[in-house]
Amino acid sequence: MELNEGTMQVLKNFAQINPNLVINPGTEIKTMAEAKNVLATAVVSDEFKTQMGIYDLNEFLGVLGLISQPELTADEKFATISDTSGRSKIKYYFSDVSMLTQSTKTVTMPSKDVAFKLDQETLTRLTRAAAALGHNEISISPSGGAIALTVCDHENPTSNTYTIDVPGDLAEDVDFTFYISVANIKKLVSGSYTVQLSSKCISHFQLIENDLFKMDYFIALEKHSKYGA
Repeated sequence: MELNEGTMQVLKNFAQINPNLVINPGTEIKTMAEAKNVLATAVVSDEFKTQMGIYDLNEFLGVLGLISQPELTADEKFATISDTSGRSKIKYYFSDVSMLTQSTKTVTMPSKDVAFKLDQETLTRLTRAAAALGHNEISISPSGGAIALTVCDHENPTSNTYTIDVPGDLAEDVDFTFYISVANIKKLVSGSYTVQLSSKCISHFQLIENDLFKMDYFIALEKHSKYGA
């Protein structure tokens, strides 16, 4: 099969989350950070027929880049990657999946306590502000019926901050401050998201307005997050 643009985008994004990957038969691809604080699930239009254990995903992507319009045929132990003319081909051996990081569980998101939409422009502003200020966290808190997203250093209350407000769905008269790592936010593929946050310290980012693939990220919130009294 020829890997389409959407599948290639997913693989490139997953390489930022974990350097290795297990692809199981079907159209769903999952990856999990080695720290187990980020789980990503994608549904692509390509259907894989064979389990593939890839030890170095960036290397695999580099191999695919050696051939124009690569055609991939997977066997039990290796994949043959060839061009459309049949003149060039690469034999790429799979790794033992027991040596790789993979998630075999389906995440069930707890009941949401806070929800909002995060568009690409807002996401870009937040990551740029984090780089400029040298901070590694974003706080999420109520702000007069809206939600304030603030690049901050929670250990230093007098540090410089950057805040942008977004409309949100939140319970009235409930105080909260959720914290999420900027490094984890930067692992998101480009696009706009619906975001759900739970007081159980987990968040769900669901990609919207994308016709190439479906994408969901489950990202752990920082332990010093607080919801309610």
